[in-house]
Amino acid sequence: MSCLAPCRRDADGAGGSVLVIVLMGMLVLSAVTLAAVLLATADTLAASNQRDARVALYSAEFSVERAASELVGRADWDAVLSGAATSAFVDGPPSGPRVLADGRTIHLEQIANLANCGAAASCSAASREAVTEDRPWRLNNPHWHPFSYGFTNAGGPGGAIYVVVLVADDPSENDADPDRDGVAPGNPGAGILLLRGEAFGPGASRRSIEVTVARVSYASGPAAARFLSWREVR
Repeated sequence: MSCLAPCRRDADGAGGSVLVIVLMGMLVLSAVTLAAVLLATADTLAASNQRDARVALYSAEFSVERAASELVGRADWDAVLSGAATSAFVDGPPSGPRVLADGRTIHLEQIANLANCGAAASCSAASREAVTEDRPWRLNNPHWHPFSYGFTNAGGPGGAIYVVVLVADDPSENDADPDRDGVAPGNPGAGILLLRGEAFGPGASRRSIEVTVARVSYASGPAAARFLSWREVR
């Protein structure tokens, strides 16, 4: 009879220990489950971001190819290089804001200014002609103008992508006039343009490429575009 009380206390202690172990196991299991959910969510977001970036890059490439095809059909590039003429693919005058599918707002003038002098504010002639690592040609530095711009459905339903193509004279020219195409045969950049395509996609994705395009004429047939270089702009 003297053993009943101690035995009951031992049983209560064992039960309490089991309860603590169960609670700790549930806590560990909950932590593992939460970590797995967070990891899966992160993987999903990463995959989504990569997909959006790829679609934006493809859209930038497509927009440049379309603009190049249109440009080689124009006999005179001077109006394009001066900003007086634009593509058939535009959504209005280049001035004013554009509201993207995800609510962001962009300005074509600011995009051109960033390409011309690295600042969103209006570029002075001195800033456009300043010698930098990316623009070492001084008077022949490219003078970018918006040429083609608008929404494309490359992103799929609800994911329309806005594309902008800027055009500029080839900096290898020697006429110190970036608003006019050079005259062959004494100008090495005659008949060559720079095109910069920028695509703004969902999820704040943005990709930019820059290509050099030459117009090639054939005796039997229309002129065609030949891409001389391609690079992604970071």
